[in-house]
Amino acid sequence: MSDFGINPGKQQALLDKMQALGIRESDLVEKFIRSRGHGGQNVNKVATCVYLKHIPTGLEVKVQRERSQALNRFLARRLLADKIERMILGRQSEEERRREKLRRQKRKRSKRAKEKMLKNKKLVSEKKKLRSEPASED
Repeated sequence: MSDFGINPGKQQALLDKMQALGIRESDLVEKFIRSRGHGGQNVNKVATCVYLKHIPTGLEVKVQRERSQALNRFLARRLLADKIERMILGRQSEEERRREKLRRQKRKRSKRAKEKMLKNKKLVSEKKKLRSEPASED
């Protein structure tokens, strides 16, 4: 894997993740496509969009998030590694844990927790009312 012009720690983390998942550079087909959209002359002249295909699994990714081809190459590999991880690990993957956390956060409050929250809200409301009442003049 070549240098992508990013933090060496992030690059090493990606390399470790790819090794752990058994993704080899020789298994990847990489193509560069001319990007579209924002970016001006740079995007119109340079093929910054990166297409990656993992031959053994048949998974494909296409990334054109950044103006730099090197950064898009890194992002494409990271995205491909995440996809393969999800495919291999299923529910244990990071994405699945994130969804589960959101689900827990959005679930309905218990009756007791709701009552406590409403009581606290009422106290704050009363405090604010007392602040806005005009001071009595002597």
